[in-house]
Amino acid sequence: MDIRHDEKAIRDLLTTSRVVAVVGHSDKPHRPSYQIARYLRRIGYKVYAVNPELSEIDGEKCYATLKDIPEKVDIVDVFRRSEFLPEIVNEAIAVGARAVWAQFGIRSSEAARRAEDAHLPIVMDACIKVERNRLMG
Repeated sequence: MDIRHDEKAIRDLLTTSRVVAVVGHSDKPHRPSYQIARYLRRIGYKVYAVNPELSEIDGEKCYATLKDIPEKVDIVDVFRRSEFLPEIVNEAIAVGARAVWAQFGIRSSEAARRAEDAHLPIVMDACIKVERNRLMG
């Protein structure tokens, strides 16, 4: 179920979540995934980097897949192209994530169907930082 336009659901998700997996986390400071992950850490979220091509980012372990993360993930924040979103939704379902958040420009009707079938909230084509600042200051 796409909750992008449900401000209460998004606010509740952001205030009750503590662990975020950033799929497609880059090690390059100029990339949006790096900047958003840094922002999320700064405001108190535990952030896990997921990128099979990297072993660490800024001295922190980087995980190849969601299933490799050593604790339950609340939000899977996606910085991969839209064609990868359905499989990422499948992985999020498999690890019991509470929600999937696909950043600006990332959207997939197939991923939305899979999320809906699993009763997994999904936000597509929206920036988690922008929405958090808009809704919570």
